[in-house]
Amino acid sequence: MRRFSAAAAAFTLIACTSGTPGNSQDPAPVGTTPAPVAQDGRPFTVTRVADFDSPWAMDFLPDGRMLITEKAGTLYLVSADGQQRQAVAGIPTVDSAGQGGLMDVVLHPDFAQNRLVYFSFSEAGEGGKGVVLARGTLETGDSPRLADVERLFQATPYVPGDGHYSGRIAFSPDGQHLFFTNGDRQKLDPAQDKTGTLGKVLRLTPDGDPAPGNPLASQGFHPAVWSYGHRNLLGIAFDDAGNLWEQEMGPRGGDEVNLIRPGQNYGWPVVSNGDHYDGRPIPDHGTMPDRDFVPPQASWNPVISPAGLMIYSGQLWPQWGGDIFLGGLSSQSLVRVDVNGASASKGDQWDMGTRIRDVAEGPDGAIWLLEDGGRGANGALMKLTPPS
Repeated sequence: MRRFSAAAAAFTLIACTSGTPGNSQDPAPVGTTPAPVAQDGRPFTVTRVADFDSPWAMDFLPDGRMLITEKAGTLYLVSADGQQRQAVAGIPTVDSAGQGGLMDVVLHPDFAQNRLVYFSFSEAGEGGKGVVLARGTLETGDSPRLADVERLFQATPYVPGDGHYSGRIAFSPDGQHLFFTNGDRQKLDPAQDKTGTLGKVLRLTPDGDPAPGNPLASQGFHPAVWSYGHRNLLGIAFDDAGNLWEQEMGPRGGDEVNLIRPGQNYGWPVVSNGDHYDGRPIPDHGTMPDRDFVPPQASWNPVISPAGLMIYSGQLWPQWGGDIFLGGLSSQSLVRVDVNGASASKGDQWDMGTRIRDVAEGPDGAIWLLEDGGRGANGALMKLTPPS
């Protein structure tokens, strides 16, 4: 396992911006403050803080410390400056083959009182493999651990294969509901299957039960389903207005950012803005007016391979308040999506020179990134701040 970098030096990377509308080379709209521009053309400085072994997700404790997951199954409690870490005991055995592993980690909204930590992981079981939602109580000290770990929910059905688990977690603003993403497991058709949870956004209680009042239960759907017709959902978050935003990887083309509405069908695999990997075409959204498929707010072709989703609310870049930030894997980028109420459009795409697995906002408004741990990437934890 790699250890921390000896120095937290500025991490200089080649910079570029996308040619999409809203990039940093366009004039700022009247009444807005232009973003500061670093010498390399990016409005931030990147500091490499630490190295991990294939990190996947992170969340911040109220005191500024971080919880960071590693794909192989280790959860770390990391100091606020990134210079110290402790492995957290209590994580169940995970199946980390392919795209599987220990995935998301999210604090309960009342963590300061109840110390509850929610996490997701993939496992092998009857019928194949699937993704599990679990929680435990964080105990810190010399030997931190998750106590009283409970399995709350598992995907239905378990199927063969090692891909498209998804496993992202988000709490509603009132803390009364938990949203959990289940990918299509590279099986396509389950995303439209009423009886299972694959290819769906789920709405659960904090205890992991299907939430009462879910919109599709009366139509024969699995009672946890909130929306369906999704592919590989690797980011989900609420904005300050209570809108639920989601991103997912498309096939060959067609990566998406969606505004999630209850009971809606987002089309996969019947429609997509991309095509199958073998070149077979897929009808675009809007080409089947007799089917009520919801089109994405923004899509990418060529793909960006989105990973993680954060909605910015800090003061270090006030001009970005309410905007979506995505990591880019194959695109080796950090991507900003302009959000205007209940609509969104592509904004900046900054070349980071490496695969970005997750993006989060720190307590001081800094943007933190996790570098992917494969295909030439090294698993760094990085901090973005305005240029001096």
